[in-house]
Amino acid sequence: MGPITKFIDQHYRHFNAAALKDASVAYKDHVEKGGKMFVTLAGAMSSAELGISLAEMIRNDKVHAICCTAANLEEDLFHLVACEHYIRIPNYRYLTKQDDYELYKKHCNRVTDTCIPEEEAMRRLERALKDLWIANDTSGKSMLAHEYYTTLIKNGSLKKYYQKDEKSSWLVAAAEKNLPIFVPGWEDSTTGNMFAGAILKGEVKKVETVKTGIHYMTSLANWYKETATKSSIGFYQIGGGIAGDFPICVVPMMHQDMGVEVPLWGYFCQISDSTTSYGSYSGATPNEKITWGKLGVNTPMFVIESDATIVAPLMFGYVLGW
Repeated sequence: MGPITKFIDQHYRHFNAAALKDASVAYKDHVEKGGKMFVTLAGAMSSAELGISLAEMIRNDKVHAICCTAANLEEDLFHLVACEHYIRIPNYRYLTKQDDYELYKKHCNRVTDTCIPEEEAMRRLERALKDLWIANDTSGKSMLAHEYYTTLIKNGSLKKYYQKDEKSSWLVAAAEKNLPIFVPGWEDSTTGNMFAGAILKGEVKKVETVKTGIHYMTSLANWYKETATKSSIGFYQIGGGIAGDFPICVVPMMHQDMGVEVPLWGYFCQISDSTTSYGSYSGATPNEKITWGKLGVNTPMFVIESDATIVAPLMFGYVLGW
């Protein structure tokens, strides 16, 4: 038992702190009993460098599948190949419109307190991806969106650009483990826009060269059905939006639209600072999901109303025994 685990056990006794501890204990119990854990990433977790702890979770078999926004997919590689060119803005709350315009002129795309450099990160990845898109388009081959990124990792074509230890990249760890990855709404991303641009310019002829949402749902259904026959599958949700909503629906989809019986999710935890409001999904309490056939009455459920950039590394540390 390491210092992080000891600290949480001693100090995290009430309110959101207690929820963090309870969820961590239940997460650890779930995987130690042979359960699998499905992690979803919304927000800018990759730019927040969550990969430092998430990669360790993947390498230690504490995460068994990931659903993420396309931004988290690409931003992990952006940072890997260009982190030395990133600019941190610690006083971002006090920027004027003119300050942000000056960053725009420097091609520094701001995400809260960090700026992603266009040429060194975005265009560098675009050139490598475009080579794969064109090659597959010419040969008639089609792949899921994330497979293009993991192909770049496995073939080493980007390695000469790495500017940090690749052990802090969750996507590198996932590629090494052949971890199932699902990326709904991939077209809503910087690289998705680049692909659309390549289509419109005629550089890539077929939209089908990159598979997207429905392909991801069908592959997720197949993975869930196969995995759930052997192990209970937990759901660990960071933020809300499509990264969480898309995959959790696979169970009611199989029940109601396919007539296929599969177990419900066996654990649920969400980290979010979204408050419950009229029609809010990100802020909805977990028991609302019971009415949709996603969770059961006896499913362990936890909500931690806090900042995921603070909470997730602590929970991962607890699960890893740090």
